[in-house]
Amino acid sequence: MDNLSAALEISAAGMRAQSGRIRIVAENIANASSTAEAPGLDPYRRQVPVFASHLDRRLGARLVEINRVALDPSAFTLKFDPSHPAANDEGYVEFPNVNPLVEMMDLREAQRSYEANLGALDSARSMAAATLRILE
Repeated sequence: MDNLSAALEISAAGMRAQSGRIRIVAENIANASSTAEAPGLDPYRRQVPVFASHLDRRLGARLVEINRVALDPSAFTLKFDPSHPAANDEGYVEFPNVNPLVEMMDLREAQRSYEANLGALDSARSMAAATLRILE
């Protein structure tokens, strides 16, 4: 396989991985205030993508992908709200371990990584188009 095609596939794999990361961050943000329905149950737990690379023998290159989605083991946030249906005996409610500021920073990093892969893909496409123009 030629180098331009390999570059296109490598960039596309990076874009797919970052797209999955953006989806996970969006789920975290959407559930940032999703509490349990009853006392003793856990609220939404933050998800974290776990990346892995694998060798694509056809390309002769390592490609990145989301291997799995892990749950963040950090503690839930407690807020005093005795009227909430999920409040414990002391009146505290467990809220998700999602920090919107952290999620927004992670989202921005994923967007920049996606854009970098898109830039590499565009450059490879431009080189292929320039090559075709030269060969005409």
